[in-house]
Amino acid sequence: MPMIKKCLFPAAGYGTRFLPATKAMPKEMLPILNKPLIQYGVEEAMEAGMTNIGMVTGRGKRALEDHFDVSYELEHQISGTSKEKYLADIRKIIGECTFSYTRQTEMKGLGHAILTGETLIGREPFGVILADDLCVGDGLSVLAQMARIYAKYRCSVVAIEEVPQDEVHKYGVIAGSELEDGVYVVSNMVEKPAPEEAPSNLAIIGRYILTPDIFDVIRATPPGRNGEIQITDALQTQAVKNMVLAYRFKGKRFDCGSVEGFVEAINHFYQHWKEVEG
Repeated sequence: MPMIKKCLFPAAGYGTRFLPATKAMPKEMLPILNKPLIQYGVEEAMEAGMTNIGMVTGRGKRALEDHFDVSYELEHQISGTSKEKYLADIRKIIGECTFSYTRQTEMKGLGHAILTGETLIGREPFGVILADDLCVGDGLSVLAQMARIYAKYRCSVVAIEEVPQDEVHKYGVIAGSELEDGVYVVSNMVEKPAPEEAPSNLAIIGRYILTPDIFDVIRATPPGRNGEIQITDALQTQAVKNMVLAYRFKGKRFDCGSVEGFVEAINHFYQHWKEVEG
């Protein structure tokens, strides 16, 4: 049995960089070819053995719940036709996963969004996926790679990648000592530092495995940058008290929260689709 069964998806943000497309549609439902971002994330969680899916949503996000539900009218309409195959993946997800939802009524940062999900997680370790960071693992999914790190060390794990120095201000950035190949013991974390103040160019991306004590830590964490409760600040506290690892994952990440990254992801998956379809 997998050691971690639950994965949390903070999905309450407005997606303002994609307005007006996201005015009435959740940004997590933006499609990469014929599949929405959120589905890629859920499939990644499944590959890591996490089939209990919790989503922190907000107003105007009902499409997320509808997507992971059976549409009887649609099923009836295409039953027995050549189009039925297009629902195979989502049917598999609905059959193997359970979904729970709660709402974040105020946008107070990622730390607050994760704390809002406590009611869905309880007191056990869990994964976190930010769906607009679309990751393609090398061999194993990124979250499955991280689950192996957790199984070995039993502490919170964040995914990192090298970014250009002039882009560190967009991310949480870590400093640490290498424990084994690609795995670092975190000594410091800074949320969106100026390039000259960044402790490194190792940036945290939207994949986490968190131990359940993180909820108490977040509760005690004061608002940080932009007046928001930052998960980076809570993890820094956890790193001081216990241990937090940063993992340089094997694979590729697309920043689908930006137009450039979104288009890059579409091109990548289109090339793959062309190869498969021949």
